[in-house]
This record gives sequence, C-alpha cells and structure tokens, in this order.
Amino acid sequence: MAYQGLHDWVKILERAGELKRIAAEVSPILEMAEIADRAAKSGKGTANAGGPALLFENITGYPGSRVLMNQFGSERRMRLALEAESLDEIAKRIEVLIHPVPPAGLMDKLKTLGMLAEINSFLPKVVDARVASCKEVILRGEDVDLLKFPVLQTWPGDGGRFITLPCVITRDPRSSGGQPGKRNVGMYRMHVYDGKTTGMHWQRQKVAAEHFRDRLRGATKDAAGAVDIMALTAGGTVAATDITSVPQTVLTKIRGERMEVAVAIGTDPATTFSAIVPAPPEVEEYIIAGFLRRRPLELVKCETVDLEVPAHAEIILEGYVELGELRTEGPFGDHTGFYTMTDEYPVFHITCITHRKNPIYAATVVGRPPMEDTWMIKGVERIFLPLMKLTIPEIIDINLPAEGVAHNLMLVRIRKSYAGQARKVMHAIWGLGQAMFTKCIVVVDEDCDVQNVAEVMLRVGNNIDPERDIQFTLGPLDSLDHASRLPNFGSKMGIDATRKWAAEGFTRPWPQMLTMPEAVKERVAKICQNLGLI
Repeated sequence: MAYQGLHDWVKILERAGELKRIAAEVSPILEMAEIADRAAKSGKGTANAGGPALLFENITGYPGSRVLMNQFGSERRMRLALEAESLDEIAKRIEVLIHPVPPAGLMDKLKTLGMLAEINSFLPKVVDARVASCKEVILRGEDVDLLKFPVLQTWPGDGGRFITLPCVITRDPRSSGGQPGKRNVGMYRMHVYDGKTTGMHWQRQKVAAEHFRDRLRGATKDAAGAVDIMALTAGGTVAATDITSVPQTVLTKIRGERMEVAVAIGTDPATTFSAIVPAPPEVEEYIIAGFLRRRPLELVKCETVDLEVPAHAEIILEGYVELGELRTEGPFGDHTGFYTMTDEYPVFHITCITHRKNPIYAATVVGRPPMEDTWMIKGVERIFLPLMKLTIPEIIDINLPAEGVAHNLMLVRIRKSYAGQARKVMHAIWGLGQAMFTKCIVVVDEDCDVQNVAEVMLRVGNNIDPERDIQFTLGPLDSLDHASRLPNFGSKMGIDATRKWAAEGFTRPWPQMLTMPEAVKERVAKICQNLGLI
C-alpha cells in the first residue's frame, strides 16, 4: 500500500529502525546540515552506509517544529521509499511496459488488458479540498510568511536560507487539442529572500525554464509585435532564462505579466523522487509517482493559482513569477562540493500558503559526496536504465559513481559488435535528454563490471592509447559546471576502454586477462573456508 504522505513515511522509517529522533536543541543555521552531512558519510563501505534518517524535534527559534533529513540516504531506504525489494525490480516493471509480450491466447489477452488497467490506475485524480491534508491551515495576505518554517542554511558561504527539497509545479502554456498543457514537477532550489519571496533556480535546460521561456515569447510578441525569437534567445548568459537580450523597453511593457507556480514541500517519497527523474517529455511526473506507488496520486486544486498539487503534502506554496523580473540568487554550496556563484534568476512571489497542522518540514543538504542525493542518483540510474537501453540497445549496464555527482562521469558497459561502437554509444548518450550534460563517459566491454570502479580503472589504464581512444566534443554542460569555458557550454570527453579490433586499425595481438578456472576456485574456496581464511 502506497504511503499517503510524509507522516506515513516517517512511521515506516521508525518501524524499520531507520529513523533517529534528535531531541537536542539544534539550529537550522549550519548545525542541522552538519549533523546530516556526518550521518550521510557514516558507515561508508558497510551495510549501514548512509546513516539513519533524521527527525529534528527541538529546533532553535522554532518551538514545536520538526524537520526530516536524510530520508533517502541509504540503499535500503531508497527501496523502502519505493516499496520494492530492489531498485532493479522497478526497472523490470518498466521493461514489461516498454517491451510487452504479444498475447498468444485468451489468458494472455486478459493479462494484457489487466496491464492496461494497471497503467490507467497510475493516472492522478483530483480530490475534494475537504479531504486534503495540505488544506488544514490556509494563510493568505499578511498571514503569508515563509519564515515561520525552519528553512535551513546549509553552508557558511551560502547567500542565505534555501529550500532544498521542493517539488516545483508549473504548466506548459501551450495547450494541445483544447486540453491544458502538460504539468511538470521539478526540483529546483529556492533562495529565501524574505517571508513572501524566493529565487527560483530553474536552470535553462530544465522543463520549468522552458515553460517560462514560452510564456516570455508570447508576452514579448504581444508587447512588441513580431519579435525575432532567435534574437531574444541568442547570446543569453543567464542560466535560468534568456531575457537579458530582450530590449529593456519590452521588459518594461511585460512587467506584471505572470506565470503561475506552486511548490510542495514534504510529499510522500515516491512523489519527491519523481521530481528528480529524467522523465520522457510527454509523461507527467504525477504519473511516474503513481507508477512507483502502484496507486494514483491524489491532487487538490490550489487556492490562488490554476494548478493541482499533492493533496497530502505537508506544505504548499502558491504564487507566481513575473516575466520581466530577475534577482541575484546564490551563492549556494552545491552537490559538486563547490559553491555555485551568484546569478540572475526569476523571483517567486508567494500569494498563499496551505499546510497540515504541525507539518514536518522536509530538507536535504548537498555537498561533497557521498551525500543523501548519492542514493537518489543511484535510484535514477537503476530505474531508468531500461529507457536508456530502449534507445541504445547495446548498453548492458551503467554506473554513475558518487564522485561523478551525476553529470561528471558515467561508466558504460556494452556488448560490442562492430568497430567504432563505443564512440557511437558516447554520442548517443550525449544526445539523450539530461544525459547530454555528462562530461566524461567511459565505455568498457561486457565482461567488465561497471559497478566495480576499480575494475573499470584497471581496464582504462591498460586498454587505451590516449591519442587514439579519447574522444573530445563540444556541447551543453550543466549550469553547475564551474570549469567549462562558458556557462552551460564546453567540452566533453569519451574514453573507449574496450578491446580494439583489427577493423579499428589495431594489428597487434590482444592479450587475455588473468583468470582462474572455476573448478579450481570452487575447490580452493572450500579449503579456505575450512582453514578460516575467508
């Protein structure tokens, strides 16, 4: 049975022995983040890697408030969060959906109908506001004050407090067939400026930023007549939008034009996780949440904006961004282990706050790995591998090592069938959704376990001729990449660490790797066990 909300999830964590309640008084300024960081890095290399989930119950300056951190911070908790025996189990469910077996007889046809019914059950449903937990308290006007919640500052050089685990909901302004545009749920940090405004850090390649640009295009066209869209978007240096190249006279005219936004803080774990997954463009994250939960997500209409939000979230922020308004956001200590510097981003104005009575505020801290997001990234890696294999079928497995912080390094295991295939795979990955940001790709043969980083490094060190086997290219990079020659654009590297074939111009004999016969290993294993050596 899917968790209805964060309260249910906390109960499951405690019942499973995965939750640590912290009664000592702790400040939301740096102290809570430091505790969570230590927990995330504890037990490295053991079954307890990642430490426990943390529920802070005595927060300086916020009597009665509670904060949940490190909820996803271990492999076991990721499995609990998604209610699966293994993350690969969810991947197999996806494989069945994208590679269904054609029905051969009546029973198979009935099973296929059952599968279609199951898919239909993933669709979200809107419920009455009277049964929505997030509507227990409704604040408008002067009662709106974000600072009543214990929002954290996680690193000393941060520009202030940041909301770090929000589900940001926007809608595509382009309708289709008379139907409203697709909703998007993304996770973008929010720099808290005061009780009623925050930054909205949607990087330019994110879906919400595209929604913003579409609204901007429509507004600038209305304000200035036939505006050259290419001229508006070319040469922009702002990570979130491209409005710096819009003439100031046009910006002045569109001031007051708004795009509605809602933010859910403290949702059930599957919904929170769905906000970070690289969903296909046509699939709403609410449907992904339903798939992961095996139960439709219940939504409720907002009070002041035309959006639907998770009905049982702890806290909902409703509001808008003005199309002509930017404000300095940052610095922020990020998951790269470095501070991302200040930049200009849209401003989120809060018009209404609704929340549960005695809500639990959900937060995370990002920084030098391993951190909580290490395990969330591993979840994305395992669950969405089938979708990657659908496009690049020679891929057997991938690994996004913690030190690669999701977008800096991908290790890829392939079934090599022809010359140059490793390079083909590299370029295919660079053309695949959010994988386009991958700065370094290493490709190895099918007999190399990419989950064993030491084995991959052995292959790289031994199997490459650097001049021959390293591929460089240019393209988009993650906005957090501080080493690239330009913001959001720079070089990428692919390393072909596969065995080289004569068809690839390699004429020398390729040596065999050292292996021991299986029969010998089995016999010696028994001897060593009897001797107490293993």
